[in-house]
Amino acid sequence: MLRLGIVGLPNVGKSTLFNALTNAGAPAENYPFCTVDKNVGVVAVPDDRLARLNDVARPKRGMTPAFVEFYDIAGLVQGASRGEGLGNQFLAHIREVDAIVHVVRCFVDPDVTHVMGAVDPVRDHDVVTAELALADLAVIERRLDKVRKTARSGVKEDQEEAAFLERVVNELDAGRGARDAMDTPEHVRLLRQLGILTAKPILYAANVAEDTLATGGGPVVEALRVSVRDHHEEAEVVVFSARFEAELQQLTPGERAELLASAGITEPGLDRLIHAGYRLLGLETFFTVGENEVRAWTLHKGSTAFEAAGVIHSDFQRGFIRCETIAWDALVAEGSYKAAREKGLIRSEGRDYRVRDGDVLLFRFNV
Repeated sequence: MLRLGIVGLPNVGKSTLFNALTNAGAPAENYPFCTVDKNVGVVAVPDDRLARLNDVARPKRGMTPAFVEFYDIAGLVQGASRGEGLGNQFLAHIREVDAIVHVVRCFVDPDVTHVMGAVDPVRDHDVVTAELALADLAVIERRLDKVRKTARSGVKEDQEEAAFLERVVNELDAGRGARDAMDTPEHVRLLRQLGILTAKPILYAANVAEDTLATGGGPVVEALRVSVRDHHEEAEVVVFSARFEAELQQLTPGERAELLASAGITEPGLDRLIHAGYRLLGLETFFTVGENEVRAWTLHKGSTAFEAAGVIHSDFQRGFIRCETIAWDALVAEGSYKAAREKGLIRSEGRDYRVRDGDVLLFRFNV
């Protein structure tokens, strides 16, 4: 299951966002370190395709979406890399996630205090980025000291690792993060093994006032985008309002549509955040449609049918014979497997078939 860690300074809207995502009731009072332990919530991935397939198949048990696990992690403050505030807990919890959602406060509200005084998204972004880099620097330098000793004795692998770690140090010193130094799968594995925070994929969630949603948050968000690009050129900034999202969760589907329209937006920020997480990690969705259940599954883009079989069950992969596949919209258009098969729309594919987003797969296996 995809795990996303929600991080940021205290009082930026992390727990309000988490509550809206999960309806888990995590505390969201107006003081630093309200979130002492990480809260974990499981959220369904929004996907209209699943409901449309369910309407066609009408399975006995209904439909099961793909899920994302969100971690609401204690607020970070300046000095967290040295253990200030709840820094040690923050750093330990964030190492558990697949990717980081950095929430940045882009709204002014005199009733919600800011741990650093005035609201300044660029400064806040830089503080969190610097603390992550400093925490990583301490880990990398310890590893580098150890590897240099064996590298001097002529061990080629350690010489190569030392050279790579020195590049990582340079990137961290420049404020860019370890992810910009990774060139090979071996580099990725090493930094994951070391628990390096700035090697993790990251996206930014700009928490704006409700009345600025339609305009994308205005100049303050654009300034944040510029700052983000300076550190991580390809990172995405998702604009949302935590308060607005919390309001949406209290409404019926019809009322939600009306509120979205009145705010000048077409899709809840929470949906956009989850979809951005999928894009960030290069994920896609395939479906299985049967008499008992219609289900969505998550897979890395470019994966094969053999790998998709393993996502469902190890027996499917071990006894893989072939898979039958059809695009989800073609199946919906025909109304049934039988009709689609009669028209020759269902293809038989081998283990090396590259699964496409939206494929409906039926596995043939024997164990």
